[in-house]
Amino acid sequence: MSKTIVLTGGGTAGHVTPNIAILPRLKALDYDIHYIGSYEGIEKKLIEDFNIPYYGISTGKLRRYFDPKNFSDPFRVMKGYAEARRHLKKIKPDVVFSKGGFVSVPVVRAAASLKIPCIIHESDMTPGLANKLCIPVAKKICCNFPETLQDLPADKAVLTGSPIREELRKGKKEAGLKLCGFDSLRPTILVIGGSQGAANVNAAVREALDELLKDFQIAHICGPGKMDNVLLVKPGYKQFEYVKSDLKDLFAMADVVISRAGANAICELLALQKPNLLIPLMTGSRGDQILNAQSFEQQGFSMVLSENDITPLLLTEKIHELYFTRQSFIDTMKKSAQRNAIDSIISLIEEQCGE
Repeated sequence: MSKTIVLTGGGTAGHVTPNIAILPRLKALDYDIHYIGSYEGIEKKLIEDFNIPYYGISTGKLRRYFDPKNFSDPFRVMKGYAEARRHLKKIKPDVVFSKGGFVSVPVVRAAASLKIPCIIHESDMTPGLANKLCIPVAKKICCNFPETLQDLPADKAVLTGSPIREELRKGKKEAGLKLCGFDSLRPTILVIGGSQGAANVNAAVREALDELLKDFQIAHICGPGKMDNVLLVKPGYKQFEYVKSDLKDLFAMADVVISRAGANAICELLALQKPNLLIPLMTGSRGDQILNAQSFEQQGFSMVLSENDITPLLLTEKIHELYFTRQSFIDTMKKSAQRNAIDSIISLIEEQCGE
């Protein structure tokens, strides 16, 4: 008999892509899949490619600081709760899986009021406000970091890691080299600037470029509008604004990776066993990237460099050290239970459906 699941989460791509990552397995298990998100958020755009029924609800941000919208947003959340409850009554799911973001709060709370079991996933080291509001009614809480377990109820918390898209594991090194016009005999660095604050990483890499290119070739995903036209024809250096289907091949090609420390990004590096240098975002977040990077460093998965400390010389030294010790990072990552997140999460979903 087919089981029914509602997925929710949104506001940023990071609150949607883990849901997308578990879709193939859910489909293979013959789940009837539905998605509840905001009326016009990024989640609607990302989900529409997958032919899944999508339901929009009203949503408002819950802030810890003063903002005039603090007076109106609670009413939007209450409206979203009523809408979510109506949708859930119609769909009658066996389980709800939430990836967080403020749109998830009315959905999870409405599901709990209807006695529908909810599983939530917290990507960052410390739970965000939206998930904090959902934790009391959740059956299970998945997390990415061992340190997070101490902030969660012991009977609910499960260290799963973050699910990554299976297609990322199917890259071909030769295809990546061909895309970049690179030499198969030279080691390769992949630089992923990240959508937020990529400018500092981009600048640091470009300042160190001449030194790095003596020993490496570099593929650089630098973000929309952030390519350097002067460097377009620099031998051994290939820039991309954004990469979609070819990302798997760039990962397969890379010997080492320079990346921001967003939770989904670093879980991809862990799952793919890519030795990495993390440069966490220092501003514009609640400090979660710094904590994420520290955890991965302590677990032996990553090297970390503060963007406040970056100089061309230090970046070059760090990359050489990472490259020459890369096998020790790979060996440590191979032993991690957080690499099999999809298996762990699907098992929890099946458990709730069986109760």
